[in-house]
Amino acid sequence: MNRMQPRFLAIFMIALSFPHFVQSLVRHYNFSVVLKNETKLCSTKSFVTVNGKFPGPTLYAREDDTLIVRVTNHVKHEVTIHWHGIKQLRTCWSDGPAYVTQCPIKTGQSFVYNFTLTGQRGTLLWHAHITWLRATVHGAIVIFPKRGIPYPFPKPDKEKIIILGEWWKSDVEAVVNQATNSGLPPNISDAHTINGYPGSAPGCISQGYTLHVESGKTYLLRIINAALNDELFFKIADHKLTVVEADASYLKPFETDTIFLSPGQTTNVLLTANKLVGKYLIATTPFMDAPIGFDNLSSTATLHYKGTPPYTKTILTNIPPLNATPITKTFTDSLRSINSNTYPTKVSSTIDHSLLFAITVGLNPCDKCTNGNKLVSAINNITFLMPTISLLQAHYYNIKGIFTDDFPANPPMVFDYTGTNQPDNLHTENGTRVYRLNFNSSVEIVLQGTAMMAPENHPFHLHGYNFFVVGQGLGNFDPYKDPLGFNLVDPVERNTLSVPNNGWVAIRFRADNPGVWFLHCHLEVHTTWGLKMAFIVDNGRGFNESILPPPKDLPKC
Repeated sequence: MNRMQPRFLAIFMIALSFPHFVQSLVRHYNFSVVLKNETKLCSTKSFVTVNGKFPGPTLYAREDDTLIVRVTNHVKHEVTIHWHGIKQLRTCWSDGPAYVTQCPIKTGQSFVYNFTLTGQRGTLLWHAHITWLRATVHGAIVIFPKRGIPYPFPKPDKEKIIILGEWWKSDVEAVVNQATNSGLPPNISDAHTINGYPGSAPGCISQGYTLHVESGKTYLLRIINAALNDELFFKIADHKLTVVEADASYLKPFETDTIFLSPGQTTNVLLTANKLVGKYLIATTPFMDAPIGFDNLSSTATLHYKGTPPYTKTILTNIPPLNATPITKTFTDSLRSINSNTYPTKVSSTIDHSLLFAITVGLNPCDKCTNGNKLVSAINNITFLMPTISLLQAHYYNIKGIFTDDFPANPPMVFDYTGTNQPDNLHTENGTRVYRLNFNSSVEIVLQGTAMMAPENHPFHLHGYNFFVVGQGLGNFDPYKDPLGFNLVDPVERNTLSVPNNGWVAIRFRADNPGVWFLHCHLEVHTTWGLKMAFIVDNGRGFNESILPPPKDLPKC
């Protein structure tokens, strides 16, 4: 045996020297959650970051690699990190939402997230998943294909990461605490950002982000919407963008001049630098087709060609109207899975669980609040209350009294969801209720928007899974007519979708990943109001269809 050890060591060293022999690697990262002082919009504040960076560090890996990320908390706030879009096959303990899959990491403590990127490649994001810390605690995840596997589109010359966000001059935690105590909507952000830069704003000339390009080269832009509460357009003056991927799933390529992203969504596009040498405006602007308060400021950056003479004027562009619903619909309707032999689209044709989730905004009594009521939100009239320990721990150890598994599959009352005659009773029912799924069951969810109080778009994110968006429309979902038009051939595969204002979206997925999985609106204001629920997917047969045991360093509540 001893004589064999040098041989094994030599083979191991050769594998390190020639990484193309290695199919997958274990990659280690260290995240230190620390405060950072920085001036933006002519105002300085201290805010929470990872490793002192805003946006935070990018995680790079390849399909089927394992990531081990040690997160150490050096701030007064409790923290968790969610790896948005990572499927976490059997590693639900590493998913990250506070009180759903783990208790938060306390000040001075660490937790190691350990997960494998099984069958995934593309652009995703990571962010804090407790209170509103993700405003500044977020970053990109870049998963390259396996070595030797090309992109299913022309290889770009270079790649760039573009992260869109929001910025508050005030302490974001103070903003949400004030709103919670008053029962009223929170203050809107002061600016949008592109890679952390807000650009110029009224009353303050600020530095903007610059995207440097060379004539004739093609760039893969990995665009991420990390904003808390705003859906955003993205546009570059005089340049077309070829969309090739959404939420780390390949698409049939199509060309457009405007990208639309909801919070939590990612889109990869090809940009060819084929215009005259110069400077071109990059703009990100909000979308809102409902009469509610929001940050209506645009953020700008510059596309700068190499060789541009000094003092060259920036070529401008027409930004979409704030309520440009036709642009969002055209973009969304263009998204189609590639559905090739290499990347097939496998949509369930039979359904075991057919769910209708009605999304509502309501008012519940609140003695301490300003008007004696507080704004709440609900799915099927259930305003979700977070437990005092994690749902996953309660499920795994069969701890009673933490949750009930009777979340309603349909609204408790049928009404004209998008009509003018809405229910008079705006109260909702509070509860920590989950919906239980058998392993490998097929699920269809129709997310139905309503006109109760404040109709608007709702971006929904499902943890632990990708799903297929098989249908969508305006008005009320018709269970007899609308399924006849479902796309079961090449629907887009996502982890986050946008439910249209006064409309509906139908999704399908197969529950083949055991654990506790969060479903919630990715507008942070609505998540705070209770627009969320969770699925429990039971273990299947044997070890490989069961959730792994909890890690030894799992934080305690």
